[in-house]
Parts: sequence; C-alpha cells; structure tokens
Amino acid sequence: MMLPQHRSMVSSTTVQFPDIQTHWARPFIEGLAQLKIVRGFPDGTFRPEQAVTRAEFAVMVQTAFPMPPKRPYVPFVDVPTNYWAATAIRWAYETGFLSGYPGQVFRPMGQITRTEALASLVGGLGFTTSESVDLAALYQDQGQIPTWARNWIAIATANDLVVNYPALNRLRPTQPATRAEVAAFIYQALVQLKRASAIASPYIVRIPKTVQVSHTREFRAVWLTAVWNRDWPSQAGMSPQQQQAELISILDQLQSLNFNALIVQVRPEGDALYQSSIDPWSHWLTGTQGKAPQPFYDPLEFAIAECHKRNIELHAWFNPYRARTSKNTVNAFPHMAVTNPEVVYEWGNQLWMDPGAKIVQDRTYNVILDVVRRYDVDGIHLDDYFYPYPISGQTFPDNQTYQAYRNNGGTLSLGDWRRNNVNQLVQRLASGIRSTKPHVKFGISPFGIYRPGQPPQIRGLDAYEQLYADALKWLQEGWLDYLAPQLYWRIDPPEQSYPVLLNWWAGNNPKQRHLYTGNNLSQLDGLAWDLTEIERQIEISRQARPKLSLGNIFFSMDAIMTNREGVRDRFRTVTYATPTLAPSIPWITIGSPTLPKNVQGGNGKLNWGTAAADIRSWSLYQQIGTQWNLYRILPASVTSLSVPAGTYALCSVNRVAVESRGVVVIA
Repeated sequence: MMLPQHRSMVSSTTVQFPDIQTHWARPFIEGLAQLKIVRGFPDGTFRPEQAVTRAEFAVMVQTAFPMPPKRPYVPFVDVPTNYWAATAIRWAYETGFLSGYPGQVFRPMGQITRTEALASLVGGLGFTTSESVDLAALYQDQGQIPTWARNWIAIATANDLVVNYPALNRLRPTQPATRAEVAAFIYQALVQLKRASAIASPYIVRIPKTVQVSHTREFRAVWLTAVWNRDWPSQAGMSPQQQQAELISILDQLQSLNFNALIVQVRPEGDALYQSSIDPWSHWLTGTQGKAPQPFYDPLEFAIAECHKRNIELHAWFNPYRARTSKNTVNAFPHMAVTNPEVVYEWGNQLWMDPGAKIVQDRTYNVILDVVRRYDVDGIHLDDYFYPYPISGQTFPDNQTYQAYRNNGGTLSLGDWRRNNVNQLVQRLASGIRSTKPHVKFGISPFGIYRPGQPPQIRGLDAYEQLYADALKWLQEGWLDYLAPQLYWRIDPPEQSYPVLLNWWAGNNPKQRHLYTGNNLSQLDGLAWDLTEIERQIEISRQARPKLSLGNIFFSMDAIMTNREGVRDRFRTVTYATPTLAPSIPWITIGSPTLPKNVQGGNGKLNWGTAAADIRSWSLYQQIGTQWNLYRILPASVTSLSVPAGTYALCSVNRVAVESRGVVVIA
C-alpha cells in the first residue's frame, strides 16, 4: 500500500519553501519548520492554501504538543490500525484534542474547519481566560460561529491563538482551515506556552489591553457674533471665499488655544446665516437681507464641518424675538416683519416680535427645530434677549395680545403672562430638541442678575421683572442642559460681584445642570479691566467646579483675534496651555463609543484603524509613572501619530464627549 505524501517530507531547516516567500503566514510556517513541527512536500513546496484533514491535523498537534493521555482510547471504526495516521489519531483522542462522531467514526479525511482547529487547541492545551470577550465587537461574522464553539473561540481569542487573513475582523468560522492557518494557530499556541518567540504579525487578533483613563474636563467657548459684523463675517458682502477664509482663520486660532466649543450666531434678527425656507438670508452675510451667497454655499454647514475637523463643538445661537437691530436694514420676505407685521413692534431703533403671539412662538420653535433636524449641530443656544431691554418712558406694546389672552379666560398678571410666554418656549424647545436629536445640548445665557436682592447685596437690572426671563425656573425644572449666566462684572464691587453671583447660581441648581460662566473680554482696557481680572475670574469659576461650574464662554471673538491686552497669548501659554474635552453630560447618553481598532505602536509611532461611525475624535493619554496624563486630542480623521517613546492609551470619543476605555500601546 502506497502511503500518502505526508509520509515523505523534507526538512525545512535547510530548505526554504518557494511558495511562501510572499505569503502572509511565512513567519509562522518558517518558525514551525525551525522547530521541526512542519515539513514540506517532496517537491520542496509547503502548499499553504491546501485544506487540512482531521488526520493531518492530528499529526501536526502530536508533533507540536507531546502530552500524556487523559482518557482511554476507544478505536474508531474508520481508522484501521495500519492507517498512516492511526497513532496520531489515537494520541489526539487520548489527550483531548479531538473526538469522534456518532457511530464511533473519526472521519480522518474530513476537512477540519477553522473553528474546530481552534477549539481543539483550546481544549487539548487547557487554555482558559478570565477576560470578557465581546465576539460581536471583534468579528463581523460572529453570528456564524456554532453555538457549541462560542466559548472556545472566546478563549482562543483571549489567548492570541486566532490569526485572520486578510480581514482581521472576519473569523470565517465554518471554512476549512488551510495548512498556513493551522501553522499560524499552532505557532501562537506555542507562544502562549512560552515555547516560541512572538511574531509581530498584523493578522493576530488581540483583545486590546485597556485602562480606564480620564482628565479634568472644561467647557471653553467663544460667542461668534454676526450682528453688526462684529466677529464673523467681519464685513457684509464679503465673497464666500473670503468668508470661509476668515472663519478658518478664527477656528485655527481657537484650536491653537485649546478651545473646544464655538457659539455661532445664526439668527441675529429674524434672519438666517444658513439656507432656510422659514427666515430670509441675513443682511449681515450678504449686505442685503434675503440675498443668498454667490457663488452659493451654506455658512452653517461649512462652519460645522470645519469645527468638527478641529474637535470644536458648534452650538447654534438664536435670538428668539429680535426682528431688527437698526432702521438701516430693509426686511425681505419671508421675514416676520413682512409676513406678519401686526406682531412686530418698533422698539427704539429696533423691531421686536411679540413673544405672546402664537405665530411668533411657532415661528421661533420651527426655526430652531428645523436647524436641529437638518444640521449636525452639537448644541442650541439662546442668549439674554427675550422681552427687550427696557427703554426709559416706554412700555412694550403687547397690550392687544395680552387683552386677547384675558378675553379668552386668562388670569395671569401681565408680568406673569409674559414670563409664562418665555417659559413655554423654553420648555417646548427642551422637549422638541430632546425628542428630535437626544444628543443635542440646549443652553441659555441669561442676564447675570436674576433679581436685585438675590443674593441680598446685589443691585442692578431685574431680569425676572424687566426681561421676563425666569432663569431660576429653567434650572429648577431641568429644562436646560447648561446655563451660562452673563457675569459681566468685576470681582470686587459688592453690588455686582462676579464670585457672589456665580455662587448664587451654583447654589440654586437643584437638577444639577452645568454652569458655563459668561465673561466679557470686550471690557479689557488695561485700566479698570486688566488681564489679571479675567484670569482671576476664570480661576474663581474653576474653584467652583464641585458646584458644577465647568467652564467659560467669552464675549467675543474680536478680543481674542486682536489679542486685546495680550489675552490670546496668555490663553495659549498659561490659561489653556493644555487640551481638554468638553464636559460630558450624564443625562445625555448615546452609548459608549466603539474601542479604537488595530492599535499598534513602535519606533516612536502609533497607528490605528479608521474611526467607526460613532467616533468624533480621539483622546490620547501618556503614562508618566503610575499616572495617565492627557497628551493630545485628535480629529477622527487622524489614524497615526509620531510620539516620544513610551506607553500610551488611545480612547475613542463620541459626539457627546464620552470616552471609551483607553487601548494601551507602546511606542
């Protein structure tokens, strides 16, 4: 009887296999050959893509893992004693590597699947794991793994036995194992047993070592003002190219200063700095209300994309009721002053929409929800303009609207009715935003004094009574995700004291909403307001962190771009010298982000896989002693980085600034 080719093999300790020189498994095959565990065929080839039979597999594992028997042998009816692999099959059964099928058959010529080969190695060698292995996260085809084998595959994965080519995330569990694949599996088992040196193959599936890391978060934002062309665009009628270049310059500056949010004014006066079917194009954009940019582009869409490239959140800033800031502006259709002039009133040089009119309430709500639906904004932001700031000797002319309310059975006083109009909008927006896109934050920056006498020494404008803004109720009801009181006063004057007011807001926050203090950089003059005042205010905000004072918003960008009193330089070198993510908001949850994939390091460089759809950015930590320090925050588009030699942890960050665990890697 002629023996199969397996019986006539050539040692590879001196012969290289010509058919594996460019093969992915070459290091594994040559490693086993050096250990005299595998051999080639008489023609000198290895035939790496040839499927492995159960008999061949038994021979390979017997050669690799000489072990004493664990159970008595019961002969298989299809394995005669003179069969070429009978000894190896008996050994594989006795040691627990392989079993038979019903009817006491072995099926020696049956092809062994990848799953069966891996399960055999795990069972025969007694590998275990204490790790939790998420097969679904590792293998796109994990649903094809037989139920009986899922635990075996988890253990094989945890012990670095699984080698997948060409796709690391495809196990192909039911496919016959090739000679190359079995060689790789066996070699990895030998590595685990410390009988072979590890091979740096990109095809070894490894459960990443992870560590829980974190850093101190801080909301660092600027109001980018469009009205009066204060910040951007700096002139009406600039070409789209000029507008885009100007915005990129602003964003590059913010990125260099480690800012992480931008509050962009998109509705200054019942208009739109974006494509809208509800409000007309803004005069501040093109010089003519209702005129679109030419050549066309959408400024908000552009701003969002450029912000996200730089790990900067974009919050769309709306003025809910202001209809015109100057008599020089000519309103165009479909501005409310054109479509519904009966609910738009002159107020000094301005026009103001009536907050008590249902059509105004609906228009404001629909405008904002339209942006939430159509744009990838991170937040919706309202400022302090609800009912207008008072003009001496004038009364807001909403008497007809109020009388209609009374005629329909309303019982609230004029003041309570006005506050209720604003409250209804705030509550409606809170509900609408959360139901439309749960991840979009909602914040308001009210006038910094709630009421004179609260706290007792405070004096000034009564926002509750004169602007009809009941910000305390918004906090108490939990309608907001953050409140940004505009604390535009110095530290020392007792009647409007920055720390006194901040502590009052922090002490009246029963739903534990975030507080991001509003600071006025435009006050910087080097005299009454110097840079030290701003630095002290930021420090006071930070000291109140235990009370959820978690950042600052500055008015406005102009002071930073012009480096007023050296504020930009100071931010860069001292105040914001290190990066940080914006605070995550506990009640806004969209799940933990996917772990970074294929993280590898060496020779001072880190590499990792393309970001999954849920990833907005990466946070990279460096291990210093026993501490993990935030090293860099990187856009999702980055997949490699040169770094000093050391140990790092790479985290995925999703759109609500939640970090994954850090995947540990050595550079």
